[in-house]
Amino acid sequence: MNRAAYRWPDERLIRAAQDGDVGSLTTVVRQSQPHVRNFARTLCASPQDAEDAAQEALIVLYRKIGTLRATGALASWMFRIVRNECLRQVRQLAGRGELPEPGPETDAEPSAEEAALQGLEVERIAAAIGALPEDQRRVLILRDLQGLPGRTVARALGLSTPAMKSRLHRARTTLRASLAPPREAAREGGRRP
Repeated sequence: MNRAAYRWPDERLIRAAQDGDVGSLTTVVRQSQPHVRNFARTLCASPQDAEDAAQEALIVLYRKIGTLRATGALASWMFRIVRNECLRQVRQLAGRGELPEPGPETDAEPSAEEAALQGLEVERIAAAIGALPEDQRRVLILRDLQGLPGRTVARALGLSTPAMKSRLHRARTTLRASLAPPREAAREGGRRP
């Protein structure tokens, strides 16, 4: 996939959408769609959950773009919405009840530089999680991102608790290595456990 073809909407377009320009809003949603779907695929436990979470996130974007405080924070806002929707779905499946509908965070507005760096970091983490083998990605998402207890994760995936722990360990090790700075990754690659 050509990453240049899939860029987040620029701040000018986002501002116009926030001001009520329907054409700009439609373009913002359309340009955000590939990123939102990618987030959902990497965060949700199943392809159907991912599709549902992506659709819900795009609906929230369409309805609530005016509440986005910093135009440069669109990527991190969308990531949080997708994450919350995936979490809601898993909790619903686990019989724990639903979480409130996701919405924009009420944190203090980050600087433009912080927002850009957060967006890049979110994309890097999402790409690293997405690169994991599916069995490792699912256990990591359920246990670490969605915070489900180990027994619940094992049961949901049809695994024994020791098998779930083994997969989780492999997923964490792989993710840590892929996110490590190049010098650290080279050092860790030379070590033998």
